[in-house]
Amino acid sequence: MAVDLGPIKFYLGPRDVDPAGAASTLDNLEQVIVDFIDAATDELDIAVQEVDSLPIAEAIVRARQRKVTVRLVSEADYLIDDKAADNPFEADDSLKNEVNRKIHLALLRARMWVRTDFNPKIFHQKFIIRDRSAILTGSTNFTDTDTHSNLNHILVVENEEVAKEFRGEFEDIRQGHFGKFTVNNSRKPKEIMVGNVRVKVCFAPDHGPEMEIMKQMMKAKARVDFAIFTFSGSSGIDDTMLALHDDVMFRGVFDRTQGGAKWAATTDLAAAGMELYFAGGNKKGIRKLHHKLMAIDDSLTIIGSFNYTSPANLYNDENIVVLGDLENPTPEQRQIAIAARQEIDRIVRDHGDPITIPL
Repeated sequence: MAVDLGPIKFYLGPRDVDPAGAASTLDNLEQVIVDFIDAATDELDIAVQEVDSLPIAEAIVRARQRKVTVRLVSEADYLIDDKAADNPFEADDSLKNEVNRKIHLALLRARMWVRTDFNPKIFHQKFIIRDRSAILTGSTNFTDTDTHSNLNHILVVENEEVAKEFRGEFEDIRQGHFGKFTVNNSRKPKEIMVGNVRVKVCFAPDHGPEMEIMKQMMKAKARVDFAIFTFSGSSGIDDTMLALHDDVMFRGVFDRTQGGAKWAATTDLAAAGMELYFAGGNKKGIRKLHHKLMAIDDSLTIIGSFNYTSPANLYNDENIVVLGDLENPTPEQRQIAIAARQEIDRIVRDHGDPITIPL
C-alpha cells in the first residue's frame, strides 16, 4: 500500500503492471474496491462510468443480499454497441459491451436501484459512498482493464463530512444537474481536516476544478509532477504551466495515445523545455496511463476523475480531491504527495519514453 494514515488511505496500481519481483510495491486495485464494498452495513451510493469487473459486481450483489441499500448510476454508452445485434434476444459474448449488459441485468435482478446517467455528455465519476461515513474515489473505473492493465489510483477517506460532500453530488446526479447550464451554486467546496490532512473536494462544473488546479500550481515554489491520461491544449492548466515554467520545474507523463494527439498540450509544453514522457499504448506492459495525478512541491496532491480538458470542466461529471495545504504543510500530507511523486518516478523509470520535439 502506498499510504495508510488511518482515515485516509491512498492506493497506487495496478499490481499486475509492475516488473517481475516488484509486485508488492503496488496495490491490487480491484481488491481494494471489493473490500470497501464488502465492509458496507447500511447503504452504498455508487457513481461510476463503467462496471465490467465481475468480482466488483459480485461484491455489489453481496451487499444487496445482506440488505444493504444500493443505488448505482453509470454511463449508458457502455451498455450499447455501435452495431445492432442480428438477434437482440440472444446474448452474444463476441459483442464489445456484452459483459457490461450481463452485469447490469444481474444488478437489476438483485432488485437494486440502478440507473444509467442522465448526462448527454460523459458521466465520468468514479466514487462510492459507504454508510454515509466513508468514500472511495480516484481515477479507477470498476473494470478489468482499469484494475489490472491501466495505471490508476484510489483514495479512501473515512470521514462523515467528506462523505456528506459526495452525498450532495450524488443527489445532484439523481436530479439531473449536469453541465454548465445546470450549475448548483448552493454548494461551495469545503476545506475539511481529516486527521492532519486538509481535504478539499471540487466537482465539475459546480466548483471549477480547472481553476482549483491552476490556483494550487501558482503556489508552487520548486516543482510540479503530474501523470495524466488526457490533457488538451485548450485547457487553462497548460497556460499556467507555461507561465510558471521559468520559476518552477514541471515534469509530466502522458498516456501515449491521448498525449500524442494533435489537440493535446504535449507539443507546446515540450517546446518550452519541460521534462515530459509517454507511457502506455500497450508498450512496456502498460495498456493506458489512466492517472489524473499531480504532486506539488512534494507537499500537496490532487487526485480524482478529472482530466485536464475543457469538456471535463464544463460538461462531464467529474471530481478532484485536493490533499494538503501548501501554506501549512503537515508530515501526513507530505507522505501522500511523496508517494504520488514516487509513483511518477516509477512510471518514468519503468515505462516512460522521453518526449522530444518534433513529436
